[in-house]
Amino acid sequence: MVDYSAVEVVDAELVDEDEDRALPTLADAPAHRPFVDRHTLLRPDVPVPTTVDQPTYTEADFRISQATAALIDGAPPANTSRTYGSALGQFRTWCAQSGRVPMPCTTATFVEYVGHLVQRDLAPSSVQVHMSAIRSAHPDGQQPGTKEARQILRKHARDWARRRAPRKAPPIRTAALSAMVATCTAADEREWPKALRDAALLTLGWGMLSRRSELANLLIEHLVVEDDGVTVRVAFSKTDQAARGEDTFVPADPDDPLLCPVARVRAWLEELRRHGITSGPVFRHVTRGGTVRSRSGPRGDFLSPDAIGSVVKARARLAGVSAPGGRAVTAHGLRRGPAQEISEAGGDPTAQGRWKPGSPTVRKHYIEPARGKTDNPLHAARVKARARAGT
Repeated sequence: MVDYSAVEVVDAELVDEDEDRALPTLADAPAHRPFVDRHTLLRPDVPVPTTVDQPTYTEADFRISQATAALIDGAPPANTSRTYGSALGQFRTWCAQSGRVPMPCTTATFVEYVGHLVQRDLAPSSVQVHMSAIRSAHPDGQQPGTKEARQILRKHARDWARRRAPRKAPPIRTAALSAMVATCTAADEREWPKALRDAALLTLGWGMLSRRSELANLLIEHLVVEDDGVTVRVAFSKTDQAARGEDTFVPADPDDPLLCPVARVRAWLEELRRHGITSGPVFRHVTRGGTVRSRSGPRGDFLSPDAIGSVVKARARLAGVSAPGGRAVTAHGLRRGPAQEISEAGGDPTAQGRWKPGSPTVRKHYIEPARGKTDNPLHAARVKARARAGT
Protein backbone atom coordinates (compact mmCIF):
# COMPACT_ATOMS: atom_id res chain seq x y z
CA MET A 1 0.00 0.00 0.00
CA VAL A 2 1.08 3.57 -0.68
CA ASP A 3 1.55 5.85 2.28
CA TYR A 4 -0.44 8.92 1.05
CA SER A 5 0.72 10.99 4.00
CA ALA A 6 4.08 11.21 2.25
CA VAL A 7 2.59 12.28 -1.10
CA GLU A 8 4.18 15.41 -2.60
CA VAL A 9 3.46 17.31 -5.80
CA VAL A 10 6.38 17.49 -8.24
CA ASP A 11 6.01 19.41 -11.49
CA ALA A 12 9.35 18.71 -13.21
CA GLU A 13 12.94 17.77 -12.56
CA LEU A 14 15.39 20.36 -13.92
CA VAL A 15 18.96 19.20 -14.57
CA ASP A 16 21.84 20.51 -16.66
CA GLU A 17 23.88 18.27 -18.91
CA ASP A 18 27.01 20.15 -17.84
CA GLU A 19 27.94 18.72 -14.45
CA ASP A 20 30.05 21.79 -13.62
CA ARG A 21 26.91 23.95 -13.90
CA ALA A 22 24.49 21.50 -12.39
CA LEU A 23 21.14 22.99 -11.46
CA PRO A 24 19.23 21.87 -8.37
CA THR A 25 17.72 18.43 -8.87
CA LEU A 26 15.65 15.96 -6.97
CA ALA A 27 18.44 13.39 -6.90
CA ASP A 28 18.27 13.05 -3.14
CA ALA A 29 14.53 12.42 -3.15
CA PRO A 30 13.19 8.90 -2.59
CA ALA A 31 13.24 6.97 -5.86
CA HIS A 32 9.59 5.95 -5.69
CA ARG A 33 7.90 9.05 -4.28
CA PRO A 34 4.21 9.15 -5.41
CA PHE A 35 3.55 11.75 -8.12
CA VAL A 36 -0.07 12.82 -7.53
CA ASP A 37 -2.03 15.87 -6.49
CA ARG A 38 -5.60 16.57 -5.41
CA HIS A 39 -6.80 16.50 -9.05
CA THR A 40 -5.35 13.05 -9.87
CA LEU A 41 -7.81 10.35 -10.99
CA LEU A 42 -6.58 6.75 -10.54
CA ARG A 43 -8.44 4.00 -12.37
CA PRO A 44 -8.73 0.64 -10.54
CA ASP A 45 -6.12 -1.10 -12.70
CA VAL A 46 -3.61 1.75 -12.95
CA PRO A 47 -0.71 1.91 -10.44
CA VAL A 48 0.12 5.07 -8.56
CA PRO A 49 2.60 7.09 -10.66
CA THR A 50 5.90 7.99 -9.05
CA THR A 51 8.71 10.42 -9.75
CA VAL A 52 10.60 7.62 -11.46
CA ASP A 53 7.93 7.61 -14.20
CA GLN A 54 8.43 11.28 -15.02
CA PRO A 55 10.65 12.59 -17.82
CA THR A 56 13.94 14.28 -17.00
CA TYR A 57 13.99 17.84 -18.30
CA THR A 58 17.01 19.90 -19.21
CA GLU A 59 17.33 23.65 -19.59
CA ALA A 60 16.58 23.28 -23.31
CA ASP A 61 13.00 22.22 -22.49
CA PHE A 62 12.29 25.59 -20.88
CA ARG A 63 14.10 28.03 -23.18
CA ILE A 64 12.38 30.02 -25.95
CA SER A 65 14.14 31.95 -28.68
CA GLN A 66 14.37 35.73 -28.82
CA ALA A 67 12.16 35.68 -31.94
CA THR A 68 9.45 33.78 -30.07
CA ALA A 69 9.78 36.13 -27.09
CA ALA A 70 9.27 39.07 -29.44
CA LEU A 71 6.13 37.45 -30.83
CA ILE A 72 4.77 36.98 -27.30
CA ASP A 73 5.55 40.58 -26.36
CA GLY A 74 3.88 41.87 -29.51
CA ALA A 75 0.77 39.74 -29.15
CA PRO A 76 -1.52 42.09 -27.16
CA PRO A 77 -3.19 44.96 -29.07
CA ALA A 78 -1.26 48.22 -28.76
CA ASN A 79 -4.01 49.92 -26.78
CA THR A 80 -4.23 47.01 -24.36
CA SER A 81 -0.46 46.98 -23.89
CA ARG A 82 -0.36 50.69 -23.07
CA THR A 83 -3.28 50.44 -20.67
CA TYR A 84 -1.95 47.36 -18.88
CA GLY A 85 1.55 48.84 -18.78
CA SER A 86 0.24 51.98 -17.09
CA ALA A 87 -1.79 49.96 -14.60
CA LEU A 88 1.19 47.77 -13.71
CA GLY A 89 3.41 50.82 -13.28
CA GLN A 90 0.95 52.29 -10.78
CA PHE A 91 0.74 48.97 -8.94
CA ARG A 92 4.53 48.66 -8.66
CA THR A 93 4.82 52.23 -7.38
CA TRP A 94 2.14 51.60 -4.75
CA CYS A 95 3.87 48.36 -3.68
CA ALA A 96 7.20 50.18 -3.32
CA GLN A 97 5.58 52.86 -1.19
CA SER A 98 3.77 50.26 0.91
CA GLY A 99 6.74 47.95 1.39
CA ARG A 100 5.07 45.10 -0.49
CA VAL A 101 6.30 42.62 -3.11
CA PRO A 102 4.64 43.27 -6.48
CA MET A 103 5.57 40.08 -8.37
CA PRO A 104 4.33 37.60 -7.50
CA CYS A 105 2.13 39.40 -5.02
CA THR A 106 0.13 37.85 -2.23
CA THR A 107 -3.64 37.78 -2.27
CA ALA A 108 -3.60 40.19 0.66
CA THR A 109 -1.55 42.69 -1.35
CA PHE A 110 -3.92 42.30 -4.32
CA VAL A 111 -7.01 42.84 -2.18
CA GLU A 112 -5.46 45.81 -0.38
CA TYR A 113 -4.59 47.44 -3.71
CA VAL A 114 -8.12 46.97 -5.03
CA GLY A 115 -9.36 48.59 -1.83
CA HIS A 116 -6.94 51.45 -2.46
CA LEU A 117 -8.34 51.96 -5.98
CA VAL A 118 -11.91 51.92 -4.69
CA GLN A 119 -11.04 54.50 -2.02
CA ARG A 120 -9.71 56.69 -4.85
CA ASP A 121 -13.21 56.34 -6.37
CA LEU A 122 -12.00 54.99 -9.68
CA ALA A 123 -14.70 53.82 -12.07
CA PRO A 124 -15.51 50.11 -11.59
CA SER A 125 -14.41 49.42 -15.16
CA SER A 126 -11.04 51.04 -14.42
CA VAL A 127 -10.62 48.96 -11.27
CA GLN A 128 -11.36 45.86 -13.33
CA VAL A 129 -8.66 46.83 -15.83
CA HIS A 130 -6.12 47.17 -13.00
CA MET A 131 -7.10 43.77 -11.63
CA SER A 132 -6.78 42.11 -15.03
CA ALA A 133 -3.43 43.78 -15.72
CA ILE A 134 -1.95 42.58 -12.43
CA ARG A 135 -3.17 39.01 -12.77
CA SER A 136 -2.13 38.72 -16.43
CA ALA A 137 1.42 39.82 -15.50
CA HIS A 138 1.79 36.92 -13.09
CA PRO A 139 3.08 33.51 -14.20
CA ASP A 140 0.44 30.81 -14.54
CA GLY A 141 -0.43 29.33 -11.19
CA GLN A 142 0.96 32.26 -9.21
CA GLN A 143 -1.90 34.73 -9.64
CA PRO A 144 -3.40 36.13 -6.46
CA GLY A 145 -6.88 35.06 -5.41
CA THR A 146 -9.81 37.20 -6.56
CA LYS A 147 -12.75 36.26 -4.33
CA GLU A 148 -12.44 39.09 -1.81
CA ALA A 149 -11.33 41.62 -4.44
CA ARG A 150 -14.40 40.87 -6.55
CA GLN A 151 -16.64 41.29 -3.52
CA ILE A 152 -15.17 44.75 -3.00
CA LEU A 153 -15.59 45.58 -6.69
CA ARG A 154 -19.25 44.44 -6.80
CA LYS A 155 -20.16 46.65 -3.86
CA HIS A 156 -18.25 49.58 -5.38
CA ALA A 157 -20.08 49.07 -8.70
CA ARG A 158 -23.46 49.26 -6.96
CA ASP A 159 -22.46 52.39 -5.04
CA TRP A 160 -21.07 53.95 -8.23
CA ALA A 161 -24.29 53.25 -10.14
CA ARG A 162 -26.35 54.99 -7.45
CA ARG A 163 -24.16 58.08 -7.55
CA ARG A 164 -23.39 58.48 -11.23
CA ALA A 165 -25.23 58.32 -14.52
CA PRO A 166 -23.63 56.12 -17.19
CA ARG A 167 -21.55 58.02 -19.74
CA LYS A 168 -22.09 56.84 -23.28
CA ALA A 169 -20.50 58.10 -26.46
CA PRO A 170 -22.87 60.60 -28.11
CA PRO A 171 -24.39 59.15 -31.29
CA ILE A 172 -23.61 60.78 -34.63
CA ARG A 173 -26.94 60.62 -36.43
CA THR A 174 -27.59 61.48 -40.08
CA ALA A 175 -28.11 65.21 -39.52
CA ALA A 176 -24.89 65.51 -37.51
CA LEU A 177 -22.97 63.44 -40.06
CA SER A 178 -24.21 65.71 -42.86
CA ALA A 179 -23.04 68.81 -40.99
CA MET A 180 -19.63 67.26 -40.32
CA VAL A 181 -19.07 66.13 -43.91
CA ALA A 182 -20.12 69.59 -45.11
CA THR A 183 -17.02 70.99 -43.38
CA CYS A 184 -14.80 68.86 -45.64
CA THR A 185 -14.13 71.66 -48.09
CA ALA A 186 -10.91 73.39 -49.10
CA ALA A 187 -10.02 77.06 -49.45
CA ASP A 188 -6.95 76.10 -51.52
CA GLU A 189 -5.26 73.04 -52.99
CA ARG A 190 -3.20 72.35 -49.87
CA GLU A 191 -6.34 71.64 -47.82
CA TRP A 192 -7.97 69.45 -50.47
CA PRO A 193 -6.31 66.07 -49.65
CA LYS A 194 -7.25 66.31 -45.97
CA ALA A 195 -10.83 67.28 -46.86
CA LEU A 196 -11.15 64.30 -49.22
CA ARG A 197 -9.67 61.94 -46.64
CA ASP A 198 -11.93 63.12 -43.83
CA ALA A 199 -15.10 62.93 -45.94
CA ALA A 200 -14.26 59.35 -46.94
CA LEU A 201 -13.41 58.44 -43.34
CA LEU A 202 -16.68 59.85 -41.98
CA THR A 203 -19.06 58.38 -44.58
CA LEU A 204 -17.40 54.96 -44.77
CA GLY A 205 -16.99 54.73 -41.00
CA TRP A 206 -20.64 55.63 -40.44
CA GLY A 207 -21.89 53.22 -43.09
CA MET A 208 -19.97 50.26 -41.71
CA LEU A 209 -20.68 51.16 -38.05
CA SER A 210 -16.94 51.12 -37.62
CA ARG A 211 -14.78 51.01 -34.58
CA ARG A 212 -11.94 53.50 -34.87
CA SER A 213 -9.36 50.70 -34.79
CA GLU A 214 -11.05 49.08 -37.79
CA LEU A 215 -10.79 52.30 -39.80
CA ALA A 216 -7.19 52.77 -38.71
CA ASN A 217 -6.16 49.33 -39.99
CA LEU A 218 -7.97 49.35 -43.33
CA LEU A 219 -5.94 48.63 -46.46
CA ILE A 220 -6.72 49.74 -49.99
CA GLU A 221 -6.69 46.04 -50.83
CA HIS A 222 -9.56 45.58 -48.36
CA LEU A 223 -11.93 47.78 -50.41
CA VAL A 224 -14.03 46.83 -53.43
CA VAL A 225 -15.77 49.96 -54.71
CA GLU A 226 -18.71 49.43 -57.06
CA ASP A 227 -21.57 51.65 -58.21
CA ASP A 228 -24.00 50.17 -55.69
CA GLY A 229 -21.70 50.26 -52.68
CA VAL A 230 -18.38 49.53 -51.02
CA THR A 231 -17.47 46.05 -49.80
CA VAL A 232 -15.04 46.33 -46.89
CA ARG A 233 -12.94 43.43 -45.68
CA VAL A 234 -12.42 43.89 -41.93
CA ALA A 235 -9.35 41.72 -41.43
CA PHE A 236 -9.64 41.61 -37.63
CA SER A 237 -11.58 43.41 -34.93
CA LYS A 238 -12.44 43.45 -31.25
CA THR A 239 -14.74 40.45 -31.72
CA ASP A 240 -12.40 38.72 -34.22
CA GLN A 241 -9.03 38.52 -32.46
CA ALA A 242 -8.23 35.35 -34.41
CA ALA A 243 -8.29 37.46 -37.63
CA ARG A 244 -10.70 35.24 -39.55
CA GLY A 245 -11.91 38.38 -41.35
CA GLU A 246 -15.40 39.55 -42.21
CA ASP A 247 -16.94 41.45 -45.14
CA THR A 248 -19.26 44.41 -44.59
CA PHE A 249 -21.22 45.99 -47.43
CA VAL A 250 -21.84 49.74 -47.27
CA PRO A 251 -24.54 50.70 -49.78
CA ALA A 252 -24.29 53.78 -51.99
CA ASP A 253 -26.59 56.75 -51.40
CA PRO A 254 -27.24 58.16 -54.88
CA ASP A 255 -29.90 60.52 -53.53
CA ASP A 256 -27.40 62.35 -51.35
CA PRO A 257 -23.98 62.84 -53.01
CA LEU A 258 -22.73 64.62 -49.88
CA LEU A 259 -23.05 61.43 -47.79
CA CYS A 260 -22.58 58.81 -50.51
CA PRO A 261 -19.72 56.54 -49.38
CA VAL A 262 -19.06 55.38 -52.95
CA ALA A 263 -18.46 58.93 -54.21
CA ARG A 264 -16.39 59.90 -51.17
CA VAL A 265 -14.20 56.79 -51.13
CA ARG A 266 -13.60 56.97 -54.88
CA ALA A 267 -12.52 60.60 -54.58
CA TRP A 268 -10.02 59.77 -51.82
CA LEU A 269 -8.60 56.73 -53.62
CA GLU A 270 -8.13 58.87 -56.73
CA GLU A 271 -6.25 61.42 -54.63
CA LEU A 272 -4.01 58.66 -53.27
CA ARG A 273 -3.28 57.49 -56.82
CA ARG A 274 -2.32 61.07 -57.70
CA HIS A 275 0.32 60.76 -54.96
CA GLY A 276 1.48 57.43 -56.38
CA ILE A 277 -0.22 55.31 -53.71
CA THR A 278 -2.21 52.29 -54.89
CA SER A 279 -1.77 49.88 -51.97
CA GLY A 280 -1.33 49.88 -48.21
CA PRO A 281 -3.21 51.90 -45.60
CA VAL A 282 -6.37 53.69 -46.71
CA PHE A 283 -6.28 56.52 -44.17
CA ARG A 284 -2.90 58.25 -43.90
CA HIS A 285 -1.25 61.31 -42.46
CA VAL A 286 -1.59 64.47 -44.57
CA THR A 287 0.84 67.33 -44.02
CA ARG A 288 -0.18 70.97 -43.74
CA GLY A 289 1.16 71.42 -47.23
CA GLY A 290 -1.28 68.84 -48.57
CA THR A 291 1.23 66.03 -49.06
CA VAL A 292 0.42 62.42 -48.23
CA ARG A 293 3.74 61.52 -46.67
CA SER A 294 5.18 58.19 -45.56
CA ARG A 295 5.99 58.00 -41.87
CA SER A 296 8.26 55.95 -39.65
CA GLY A 297 7.45 54.53 -36.25
CA PRO A 298 5.51 51.47 -35.09
CA ARG A 299 2.38 52.42 -37.05
CA GLY A 300 4.24 53.33 -40.20
CA ASP A 301 1.89 54.89 -42.77
CA PHE A 302 -1.23 53.91 -40.83
CA LEU A 303 -3.15 56.54 -38.91
CA SER A 304 -3.49 55.47 -35.29
CA PRO A 305 -6.91 54.91 -33.70
CA ASP A 306 -6.28 58.05 -31.64
CA ALA A 307 -5.67 60.00 -34.86
CA ILE A 308 -8.96 58.69 -36.27
CA GLY A 309 -10.65 59.97 -33.12
CA SER A 310 -8.99 63.36 -33.53
CA VAL A 311 -10.32 63.67 -37.10
CA VAL A 312 -13.87 63.00 -35.93
CA LYS A 313 -13.61 65.45 -33.03
CA ALA A 314 -12.14 68.16 -35.24
CA ARG A 315 -14.92 67.86 -37.83
CA ALA A 316 -17.57 67.88 -35.10
CA ARG A 317 -16.12 71.09 -33.65
CA LEU A 318 -16.05 72.74 -37.08
CA ALA A 319 -19.67 71.73 -37.66
CA GLY A 320 -20.79 72.88 -34.22
CA VAL A 321 -21.97 69.37 -33.38
CA SER A 322 -22.00 68.48 -29.70
CA ALA A 323 -23.84 66.21 -27.33
CA PRO A 324 -26.28 67.22 -24.58
CA GLY A 325 -24.42 68.87 -21.74
CA GLY A 326 -21.70 70.09 -24.07
CA ARG A 327 -19.92 66.74 -24.18
CA ALA A 328 -17.53 66.25 -27.08
CA VAL A 329 -18.46 63.95 -29.95
CA THR A 330 -16.09 60.99 -30.33
CA ALA A 331 -15.34 58.45 -33.03
CA HIS A 332 -17.57 55.89 -31.32
CA GLY A 333 -20.48 58.08 -32.36
CA LEU A 334 -19.94 56.78 -35.92
CA ARG A 335 -20.95 53.39 -34.52
CA ARG A 336 -23.72 54.36 -32.11
CA GLY A 337 -25.54 56.77 -34.42
CA PRO A 338 -26.30 54.39 -37.31
CA ALA A 339 -26.92 51.53 -34.86
CA GLN A 340 -29.67 53.59 -33.25
CA GLU A 341 -31.18 54.55 -36.60
CA ILE A 342 -31.19 50.94 -37.84
CA SER A 343 -32.89 49.80 -34.62
CA GLU A 344 -35.48 52.58 -34.74
CA ALA A 345 -36.31 51.55 -38.31
CA GLY A 346 -37.08 48.05 -37.03
CA GLY A 347 -33.80 46.48 -38.08
CA ASP A 348 -30.97 44.72 -36.25
CA PRO A 349 -27.52 46.36 -36.48
CA THR A 350 -25.65 43.25 -35.29
CA ALA A 351 -24.29 42.09 -38.66
CA GLN A 352 -23.55 45.55 -40.05
CA GLY A 353 -21.58 46.45 -36.93
CA ARG A 354 -19.86 43.06 -36.63
CA TRP A 355 -21.12 42.37 -33.15
CA LYS A 356 -21.28 38.75 -32.12
CA PRO A 357 -24.62 37.10 -33.01
CA GLY A 358 -27.07 37.59 -30.15
CA SER A 359 -24.93 40.34 -28.65
CA PRO A 360 -26.44 41.55 -25.35
CA THR A 361 -24.90 44.97 -26.07
CA VAL A 362 -26.99 45.38 -29.22
CA ARG A 363 -30.13 44.12 -27.54
CA LYS A 364 -29.73 46.27 -24.42
CA HIS A 365 -28.47 49.52 -25.93
CA TYR A 366 -30.12 49.62 -29.36
CA ILE A 367 -32.95 47.19 -30.12
CA GLU A 368 -34.78 47.26 -26.77
CA PRO A 369 -34.62 51.08 -26.36
CA ALA A 370 -35.93 51.51 -29.92
CA ARG A 371 -38.80 49.09 -29.31
CA GLY A 372 -39.46 50.74 -25.98
CA LYS A 373 -40.22 53.94 -27.86
CA THR A 374 -42.23 52.59 -30.80
CA ASP A 375 -44.02 49.67 -29.08
CA ASN A 376 -44.42 51.18 -25.63
CA PRO A 377 -47.56 49.70 -24.00
CA LEU A 378 -48.59 53.16 -22.79
CA HIS A 379 -49.39 54.12 -26.39
CA ALA A 380 -52.07 51.43 -26.65
CA ALA A 381 -53.35 52.21 -23.15
CA ARG A 382 -53.84 55.87 -24.02
CA VAL A 383 -55.68 55.02 -27.24
CA LYS A 384 -58.08 52.78 -25.35
CA ALA A 385 -58.58 55.37 -22.61
CA ARG A 386 -59.44 58.06 -25.13
CA ALA A 387 -61.78 55.70 -26.96
CA ARG A 388 -63.64 54.97 -23.71
CA ALA A 389 -63.81 58.64 -22.89
CA GLY A 390 -65.32 59.35 -26.33
CA THR A 391 -68.06 56.85 -25.81
